[in-house]
Amino acid sequence: MDLGIAGKTALVCGASKGLGYGCAEALVREGVNVVIVARGAEALEAAAKKLAVAAAGSPTPFVKHVAADITTEAGRAAVFALGHDFDIVVTNAGGPPPGDFRNWDREAWIKAVDANMLTPIELIKATVDGMAKRGFGRIVNITSSSVKSPIDILGLSNGARSGLTGFVAGVARTPIAAQGVTINNLLPGSFDTDRLKGTMAGAAQKTGQDFDTVWEARKKNIPARRFGTPAEFGAICAFLCSMQAGYMTGQNILADGGAYPGTY
Repeated sequence: MDLGIAGKTALVCGASKGLGYGCAEALVREGVNVVIVARGAEALEAAAKKLAVAAAGSPTPFVKHVAADITTEAGRAAVFALGHDFDIVVTNAGGPPPGDFRNWDREAWIKAVDANMLTPIELIKATVDGMAKRGFGRIVNITSSSVKSPIDILGLSNGARSGLTGFVAGVARTPIAAQGVTINNLLPGSFDTDRLKGTMAGAAQKTGQDFDTVWEARKKNIPARRFGTPAEFGAICAFLCSMQAGYMTGQNILADGGAYPGTY
């Protein structure tokens, strides 16, 4: 399917690997010019080279990269030094650490809210009016399945990302909706990424089990009996950015292999 977004320009955050990279790759395959941003310069440069290969076509979209911390004012300034005229923005920041809420001080909460709520809001604020003026815009926030099915040890994520969800529910339904701009949240369940492997390694260490046992047990709890892949996550993201998805806004799209039966 031709998604109708060839020639558009996208900003994709946290795109050096994992789900962010999957989104960037899906977009460049659709002919979208992509600016990727992440903190690790070496990994980001490697990702940019891979994306340049994936982007090969006629015409070939450009791939640019900015090594910066998008959660900081300086990081956002470095990105917007390239321009503000992004047609597509994919927000993505690493989730806060798990733990017991009794151990989290104010600084921990502020850090979580800053990265997972305020940063996406700042990116939306910086780009949405230009999108509306041009008559087209797609903003996709990568959040978490915990928004729909909260996990007790992920209180920082539950709180910060739920705040973003509430904000998006309101702003997506303002007059920008009539100007061709959509804002949606994409909620990943368990995807085969370095982050999931790290979480599973921690669980294995805590329970005294070997990694493979924990990995397979987690997989069996998913009705699809497998973990998702960054490529298929990226395909969902690309669809939300498409011309065909222009009537979808303010939605929370859960990609979880059916793992959360309490949601609908």
